[in-house]
Amino acid sequence: MENGAARPAPAVIVAIDGPSGTGKSSTSKAVATQLGLSYLDTGAQYRAITWWMVTNGIDITDPSAIAAVAGKPEIISGTDPSAPAITVDGTDVAGPIRTQEVTSKVSAVSAVPEVRARITELQRSIAADAELGIVVEGRDIGTTVLPDADLKIFLTASPEARAARRSGELKGTDIKSTREALLKRDAADSSRKTSPLAKADDAVEVDTSDLTLQQVIECVVTLVEEKRVAT
Repeated sequence: MENGAARPAPAVIVAIDGPSGTGKSSTSKAVATQLGLSYLDTGAQYRAITWWMVTNGIDITDPSAIAAVAGKPEIISGTDPSAPAITVDGTDVAGPIRTQEVTSKVSAVSAVPEVRARITELQRSIAADAELGIVVEGRDIGTTVLPDADLKIFLTASPEARAARRSGELKGTDIKSTREALLKRDAADSSRKTSPLAKADDAVEVDTSDLTLQQVIECVVTLVEEKRVAT
């Protein structure tokens, strides 16, 4: 290159899917930070629209009621991995969307096709606008949202390892009940008709059960760097 300038790394879109408790969020944020990429937590968007439904008294057990208002809330997601902000109609909901009430209802809301269509469109536009590339984490990114992603990774872990991690995050929760809640969520997400949780055929599977977070991060960073070189 002229003047010895290094060629900028090509933009890369990385899809990281997998069930709860596999280290998805921590890994995705760290990888994005390390490689200078944008970051999008798609689960937070589904939690945000669920929070809006609950706050506005929408009947979560009625899919038609949810579908009728799916287009109403304005959801804006920040893509800074060090501070991934999210607002609904101008209100910061980064904290409220993590409550147990929202957690218990997000599967029902996210199973509604109109909700998925709305959020998927939002996710695709954010990924398209990421000039340097982006790490997008969720459950259907490699299969539905960004099927042409440059790199697809599917994180897995044993139910026991996932429950131990999640109960560690949620102080004071019982591992057995946490494990049951995770498996129930898996069943709901994997069996829904619209964009179920699934591993893409061309995804790289990484079992994080016996790996430290740092080992998982290093593994994913290596995969991204290899993809960049090949691009």
